[in-house]
Amino acid sequence: MAHGFKRTRKGITAHFEGPEVRLLQKLFSDVGTTLEPEPREDVDPLEALVGWDEEVAEPEDPAVRRLLPAASSDPEQAAEFRRLTDRSLRERKTAALRASSLALESDPVLLTTEQAQDFARSLNDVRMVLAARLGIETAEDAERVGKLTDFGKTESVEDYMAVVYNFVSWLQETLMTALTKTLPSR
Repeated sequence: MAHGFKRTRKGITAHFEGPEVRLLQKLFSDVGTTLEPEPREDVDPLEALVGWDEEVAEPEDPAVRRLLPAASSDPEQAAEFRRLTDRSLRERKTAALRASSLALESDPVLLTTEQAQDFARSLNDVRMVLAARLGIETAEDAERVGKLTDFGKTESVEDYMAVVYNFVSWLQETLMTALTKTLPSR
């Protein structure tokens, strides 16, 4: 059974059982795959090499829209911001997801403050994707999902996703508590 993150003299640590490690690595991998840009056939090779995107459409997948939201309610400004930042934001998120997955290879997991921040971002991205898939839009939706916590009684895919969502939420909470303890005192 997982032991949440805690601050120690060596860094921020946690212990996971094999199935928990595999679950988290699968979640990180799935979100990374979700973040991959949709392939375009009309891409100029120089644009691809430099990382320049002439036009970037708003993601169709609601989960990706949560990960890469519009930066403005003004459509022109949102499109320009997306064009300038979409690729680098996807790359940073994917890099954090990969680093977090690799961190799970050690037992116990031992993170520096910087690694813990990446891990927290990765957990948050997983939660946002799961929230989109579970239809969490309001506090009432979150409360409904929060009540589905018994892994042994999952009867549907939604029940299973809710249990995973609650596990990831708990894990993120323990990590944020541990990170808070790294802040300098006043």
